[in-house]
Amino acid sequence: MGTKGKQFFIAIVDDEAAVREATESLLRSAGLPAETFASAEDFLRSPYRDRAGCLILDVGLPGMSGLELQRLLTANGEQIPIVFITAHEGRHDQTKAQALQAGAVEFLRKPFSEEDLLSAVRSSIRTDD
Repeated sequence: MGTKGKQFFIAIVDDEAAVREATESLLRSAGLPAETFASAEDFLRSPYRDRAGCLILDVGLPGMSGLELQRLLTANGEQIPIVFITAHEGRHDQTKAQALQAGAVEFLRKPFSEEDLLSAVRSSIRTDD
């Protein structure tokens, strides 16, 4: 997919407004451009989705889940690095294994440290394809 020559951004997909806003604020304070989406469907409808240099993706979304979005993007050949975030306790290890096996770069349980999230995002941003 790549973002060479384009103004990339970090896409934050989470159904909780407070999480979206806090994450966006953290990224922007670190000098990283960010856009927020309340659902996987909102992200998919975005005219800017091809500029996403990284996707911070909640596992438990209403409608299409984070794992379903990951599968769809992969099936469409869209290689957006994904950092999963989740608050769900049930079947955490199984979900984490699925996400990482399918290519996620990180899987963080809420609440996660700002440093862990920034580190995961910085190491996964793709701007040079």
